[in-house]
Amino acid sequence: MLTDTRVALPSQRRLADHRFFAALLLLAAALRVVTMLGYRPVTLYWYDSFTYLDTAVHPAPSATFHPIGYPLLLRALLPFHSVELVAAVQHAIGLSTGILLYAVLRRRSAPGWVAASATVPLLFDASFLRLEHAVLSDTQFIFLVVAGPAMLMWSPRLSVRAAAGAGLLFATAALTRTIALPLLLLIVLVLAVRRVGWWPLAALVLAGSLPLAGYAAWYAQHHGRFAISGADGVALWARTMTFADCARIQPPPDVARLCPNGTKVDAASEYVWAPGASLNSLPGDRFTHNDLARSFAIDAILAQPLDYLADVVRDTAIAFSWTPIPHPDRTTPAFGFSGGHGELPDQPLIDKVKREYDPAIRGLSSVSSYADFLIAYQYAAYLRGPFLGLILLLGAVAAVRRPRVALLPWAVAMGLLIGPVAVLDFDHRYVLPVIPVACLAAALAFHRRPWPARHTHGRGRHGFSVGCPSCPEYVF
Repeated sequence: MLTDTRVALPSQRRLADHRFFAALLLLAAALRVVTMLGYRPVTLYWYDSFTYLDTAVHPAPSATFHPIGYPLLLRALLPFHSVELVAAVQHAIGLSTGILLYAVLRRRSAPGWVAASATVPLLFDASFLRLEHAVLSDTQFIFLVVAGPAMLMWSPRLSVRAAAGAGLLFATAALTRTIALPLLLLIVLVLAVRRVGWWPLAALVLAGSLPLAGYAAWYAQHHGRFAISGADGVALWARTMTFADCARIQPPPDVARLCPNGTKVDAASEYVWAPGASLNSLPGDRFTHNDLARSFAIDAILAQPLDYLADVVRDTAIAFSWTPIPHPDRTTPAFGFSGGHGELPDQPLIDKVKREYDPAIRGLSSVSSYADFLIAYQYAAYLRGPFLGLILLLGAVAAVRRPRVALLPWAVAMGLLIGPVAVLDFDHRYVLPVIPVACLAAALAFHRRPWPARHTHGRGRHGFSVGCPSCPEYVF
């Protein structure tokens, strides 16, 4: 009797190796379909969403907090005149970010179950579902800050082309959220320490700088100042309002007008908008005083560096609390899915945006059969602060054990965690981009051993297999 001795082909073995992640991806896609069915049309926020939509119709560099990166995505979707399509595209971007995270981890020798597990917070945390379903820049920004390190990590030796591509990705991230500007400097420093070579480093700097310089020149045409943003000084001034003591700072008379005046709010970022704050007591729009605000903030930090660091540490620590702490009190840090119907905010741009971008814009309404599931789901599907701390700690271990691979994503995660607090304030939204990059670093603490030489048919000087087209690349 003949026995069937079929052997699985290499392609079949590779597909079987990805079944766990494929199942996770299908479940994550189903969750996003439920989100779109449960909340119609999308979540729109008082200031950010309508400013983004207006800029998409009338592209121009903003003098406030919002550079052009995200409005360009909205403009690409403008012919469809549908904010629901914007949400659908952003849900697809969220899934794509998970695929990219998984792919780079498998490329860098993480076992399948580890790589798939690293995508779970990004794919299943209800906070990411809510962000993807809102007209906000966060989903685009998260994709970019994952794609940049992924491109730098894809091969064991960093090529000039990969470095240039990563530079463009980080420049786009900076034009989406300006916190990526110091992040780009951090990445250059890490790569310099790793001694990747002058040519890749130069390509990264050049590719990252040129788009930013072009945007800054465009900004100068509109606002008379070579810059990316007209709000950096205002943000840093607000950061200092929680500790500034003008008796110690002793600013010159013109700058002293920005000293604390007794106005108290519950978070540093609230000083930007508080009507009674000293900045808002000056004549004209608050952002016209950006340079003066920056001067005050720098003087305050230099005069009180320990007070500044203490506030940054205190506010950063909010990210690690078990129960989400509202900061400021008016925000909903988690568990934001709810039932009912919400009205549009009292915003002067609403009629204009409805006329020019999507006539169907209206207040968010829930569909109970789907929304009830998400309301219950969100309480279980939330990454608690101590678990984020554990992920960052595991990433630090990986950065020590495998610095050539894990140091970069861990440094990016820490920069994303501390940076927003250092330049403005803590916000739970700002923590979400930390999570996938931190998971990327943490997963690199686990890796397979290299295959024996008889399977790899020789190994290149950088540790990857050569001469075996069907063998996976286990890179160290």
